[in-house]
Amino acid sequence: MPAAVLLRQRSRTLIAAATVPLALAALLADDVRVRRQRDAARKDPLTGLPGRDALMTRADRLARTHREQLHVLVADADGLKSVNDTLGHAAGDILIAAIGHRLGAWAAARGGLAARLGGDEFGVALLLPSTETGRELAGLRALLEQPVDVDGQTVGPAVSIGTARAADLPDPADAARLLRGADMAMYRVKTREQQPGYLATRHDAYTPAVHGRRPGRPGTHLWGRAV
Repeated sequence: MPAAVLLRQRSRTLIAAATVPLALAALLADDVRVRRQRDAARKDPLTGLPGRDALMTRADRLARTHREQLHVLVADADGLKSVNDTLGHAAGDILIAAIGHRLGAWAAARGGLAARLGGDEFGVALLLPSTETGRELAGLRALLEQPVDVDGQTVGPAVSIGTARAADLPDPADAARLLRGADMAMYRVKTREQQPGYLATRHDAYTPAVHGRRPGRPGTHLWGRAV
């Protein structure tokens, strides 16, 4: 075979071989882009936090691997309705965003995950030594209640926090049970039935739902209405 023909064939082979890594790189780049877009779509646009599903997944995994240190928190902004009524819903959004950003940074610094559960309610799943629970919760509350500048006005948010420790509940304590306990603990703090720092009991975690909602939430008829 003439040398010129061989040279052309080798050139085509080399070009084809070179295009394979480029094609793979393009496919990988597209896959990364799609995954990033999908992950971004799953995050709350106001706070940048993931939603309930991500929190439940993380809590379930930690319940299986680190039950003794797993804490699930529910934090709820108090008085948001009055902020919306007096300063407008845009001001309320600023307040929610500030609380969400602070909570997300606090959780991430401790290897945990914060999520927006809906409205002005947030959840956290993280690992803490039991001896540090009280100090960490007090510090978190102080952080979340730092003043927020809302269109030139200073607003001091108030936040109720409820906590469920997996170690305090019957084993197995799955994510749904822990979240129910933390939610009830938050409600007891919010209504001043318990002091800040209150930890969920077995009774809190096993409180029956009413139409899928905690007793005391709007839409139920037990224990009054959550505010």
